[in-house]
Amino acid sequence: MKKGNILIFNPNAEERKRLDEICRRLGNTYTSDNLEKAISLLESTQFNVVLVDHSLGHYSSLKGLFNKKTSIIITGTQEEKIKEIAREWPWNRYVAFSVITPSDEESNGFMRTLQSAVEHSFLKTEVDDLTRSLEHQEIKLHRAFSEINDVKNFIQNNVVKEREKRVAVEAKYIFFKKEKRKIENILKNLYTANDITTLLEIVSDIKEIVEAKGISIYILEQNETLGTYLKPLVWNDAVLSHPDISKHIVLLDSHDFAAFVARHSIDLNFNDLASDRRLSERYTQQLNYPLQNLLSVPITREQNVIGVLEVYNKTGKNNHGFSQEDQKILKTISEHISIAITKLNLIQYDALTGLLRPDPFFDKVIQKLKTESKRQDRDISFAMVMGDVDWFKNYNDRNGHEAGNKVLRELANVLLSSTREEDFLCRYGGEEFLFFLTGIKNVEEAFKFTERIRKNIEETYFENQEYQPRNNLTMSFGITFFTKERFDSLQAINRKELKKIANNSDMALSEAKGKKAQMEGLKSASFYKNKVSVYHPKTAPLENQEWDQPSKEKKAEERREFKRFYASTILIFRKNGEHKVSKTINISLGGAKIRTQFPLSPEQRLDLILILGNKSCKLSGDIVYSQEKRGDFYSGIKFKDLSATDKKLLQEYFSSLSLNNTSFN
Repeated sequence: MKKGNILIFNPNAEERKRLDEICRRLGNTYTSDNLEKAISLLESTQFNVVLVDHSLGHYSSLKGLFNKKTSIIITGTQEEKIKEIAREWPWNRYVAFSVITPSDEESNGFMRTLQSAVEHSFLKTEVDDLTRSLEHQEIKLHRAFSEINDVKNFIQNNVVKEREKRVAVEAKYIFFKKEKRKIENILKNLYTANDITTLLEIVSDIKEIVEAKGISIYILEQNETLGTYLKPLVWNDAVLSHPDISKHIVLLDSHDFAAFVARHSIDLNFNDLASDRRLSERYTQQLNYPLQNLLSVPITREQNVIGVLEVYNKTGKNNHGFSQEDQKILKTISEHISIAITKLNLIQYDALTGLLRPDPFFDKVIQKLKTESKRQDRDISFAMVMGDVDWFKNYNDRNGHEAGNKVLRELANVLLSSTREEDFLCRYGGEEFLFFLTGIKNVEEAFKFTERIRKNIEETYFENQEYQPRNNLTMSFGITFFTKERFDSLQAINRKELKKIANNSDMALSEAKGKKAQMEGLKSASFYKNKVSVYHPKTAPLENQEWDQPSKEKKAEERREFKRFYASTILIFRKNGEHKVSKTINISLGGAKIRTQFPLSPEQRLDLILILGNKSCKLSGDIVYSQEKRGDFYSGIKFKDLSATDKKLLQEYFSSLSLNNTSFN
């Protein structure tokens, strides 16, 4: 750790001596009991921190004496007094305060304050050095340009011997200009990005400018289950879709390079990786090449870490590691990525409900469809669902628009909790919501899934719903089921085609709400609404049709000891001393089926944490099988020694699932 220069400016000899003994741990100390001596020391020495007694610490007395890089700590025995003195200093100066006590027990708090002040001074110095470096680069460009003009003038005067010099200088100028243009293009793309896909298009440009073999971008997230963790948007050049993201989550307290950078908000740039305990399995097993050197920098916003930018293996002629120049470039880019991420949150999400807006929604669907369509060996099906609040105008007219806005926010929360993490949901307009469901086997499953959502809305209490028709606030839904064969090619997957599918869902929604029947005078509109209808291109949409499971599936279900539920929820277990995160495919009182990237040994006992809605359940289980299929491993876990509390949590969770939720056999 760097040691700084510390000035102790205090008229009390006993306090000077005590502070001197403490401060020597962090740097070179100088003491003064009067202003004249302090000024003399300031003229001869660059101080990182000045500890000034509150009796001498008035800004009006010390104004102009200290460099802006110098951190100020006001000391004294009266907390309110030193706080008052500290508030006199301008906001743009680093000023802290610390109460001096005779007890050694308080010295730890003082040391933390002092260490923060020293680090801040060094950081300010580094920032100034970087600024001067950038200014120096600009001067070098102008100087190179000037040299080129000089060479051209010599050539015009028939000085042939200067030709080689002209070529060398022009090459130098072109190199600097090209590098500058690359950085400008990256920054331009960052500030013009209007969705996450456009933002991540800079990945290859960043790799090129620092000559890296691979790159990853993480953002910091938090939930009650995992705590704080890093979620990768890009892992080793690949823009991840939702199912793949969970495979590469990095828990913040793990031994991992990216986690270390996020925890401490510092850069890592080194080559000696083999013996470092932060070289986790992610790097050794999931990268498709040996990790030789690494450069990792935090992405910060208002001095808080919000993500990590990481590059691997320097390429090119100088492949012995990333340079200080590479580190400065990556640090600068990370600052602009932070601004772009902040801006995108405002662009992507609806301000009222927090759900996606339509354009970002369709962009995510396009990315998902293109990713899935490239997997030729998989039979993939999808569903687009349009939902609309029944008699919403009646609710607004009676209760006011503010109450209507509150209901829309509450509805958004219910809809989010009723869908899976891999599904997309947006506010399509007014009281309309649009869903994209992936991994749907057939139209029957799409119907049952949507029917469960409709029932969740029906069974949720909303304020003033008793004044609605039928004394309840409900929603109606229209479904369009389709497969990847709907599109002729990857290029045909675009917003225009997706909006056609959404329009089909809207037609089915109209059927569910009884608009067509009302126009034709067939039935009263009150007979309809709070329904689910399915769009069919050749026949009328099917309204609330009950889909029958094949009899052989029913028999198989009856033979099971416990009913299994289709529930994709998080399951955490320990393997080789590290926490691993997976998701269930199905679950029952007897056990669960999960998917991992690695095999699990049969008969192995695991300690598990199972996330059940907003609750967690700690239990244990045995691996009964582990089978490979298309590069993934599917494992069955049998729960062991469930307590009465565990069973109650599981049963409450199952009760919260709709009876129409698809069970697996």
